[in-house]
Order: sequence, then structure tokens, then C-alpha cells
Amino acid sequence: MTPTDKIALVTGASRGLGAAMAEQLATRGYHVLALARTSGALEELDDRIKAAGGSATLAPMDITNDNAMQHLCRSAHERWGGIDLWVHAAVHAAPLSPATSIDQKDWDKSTSINLDATRRLIVYVAPLLQARTDSKALFFDDTGIAGKFFGSYGATKAAQIALARYWQAESEKHGPKVHIAQPAPMPTATRARFYPGEERDSLVHPMDEAKRICAEILDQD
Repeated sequence: MTPTDKIALVTGASRGLGAAMAEQLATRGYHVLALARTSGALEELDDRIKAAGGSATLAPMDITNDNAMQHLCRSAHERWGGIDLWVHAAVHAAPLSPATSIDQKDWDKSTSINLDATRRLIVYVAPLLQARTDSKALFFDDTGIAGKFFGSYGATKAAQIALARYWQAESEKHGPKVHIAQPAPMPTATRARFYPGEERDSLVHPMDEAKRICAEILDQD
């Protein structure tokens, strides 16, 4: 990275829209702090970013680990003094189930990743964003979860976005600016769990969505 690079933290950067956002941000001059649990996928992401002339720092961590998240944010403060953008793409897609039959482990994991970790990260990342001018946070809503059997994922994802909207309203005057994007349906692993027989060729590629969202969020503010 160069002294003029902006810093983007991408949580859930190993695959799908998170990986696409990391790659797209790197092409826009951001040094990407890429966080995910899967080391191999992060290394492949790093290879793609470097091949395109960008730079990244890999953080193979679990966002549900409080000590790890404190260490990550403390290290970001010590190394860069703050960050310019946080893209939160980490999510757990629990198996479909009737509301009357939701498995306790699926519910607990959904709550831990989709809601508790988000709340914790907002607390830890907000000071890093506030240390920079014109900083932003970006969340992704999911409008395709109406109907049956989405109880664990739908309830916790809706709660995550509600929390983001409260932060958005509370930080409107003093920053950071909080954005909530609504991605088009994409052929990701998350969607495949919900629609295993779906025709994927008609869906929007994650990189195309990443380009669109970056244009809307970064170019029009």
C-alpha cells in the first residue's frame, strides 16, 4: 500500500459479494483489510487483488470471537489510525425450517453471527471510522426472504438491518455515513442454500453487483 491509500475493512471477504467488494475496492485504490474464517479463500482473494495491482492485509478470524475483534480493531488503529470504509458482508444462512421446528443450534449460530457480532463490530469499528473524514459503513439488506421457512436467517438478518438503520439515523450529523444496499439476486453459496434448484445463469454476478454498489455508494456521495 501507499501512504495515500484509503483503508477498507471487509468482513465476510472470502466469497460471494464480500469477495467481489474487496476486489472492486482494491481496484479503486483502497488497501483492503479482508476478514473471514477461511484462510485458503482469503489467500486466493489476495492473489486476485495483487494480480490486478491492488493490495490487501488478510485477517483469518472469526467475527464471533470478541477478543479477536478487539485485537483486529486495535491493530488497525495502531497501524493506520483509522479506516475509511467498513463493508459488512458476513452472514450465516441457516437451513430453511418451519418456525415451529427451528433448531436451537441453527438459531444460536444465526443470532451469534448475524446480530451479536454485528452489534459488537459496530461498537469497535465506529471509532476507527470516526477518526477519518467522510468515512462510511455499508450493510446489505436481503429483500428476498419473504414467505415461508426463513425463520432463523430472516429474523436475525432483519434485526441486523434494523440495528444498522438505528446507527444510520444516530450518526447522520456527525458520521460515519451508514449505507444499506439492496443487492440483486446473485449465484452465491448463501442463495444456493435457499434455492438449490434455481437457474443460476439468470442471476447477477457478484462482481457486477459490487461495481454497481461501489458506484452508488462511493461515486455519488
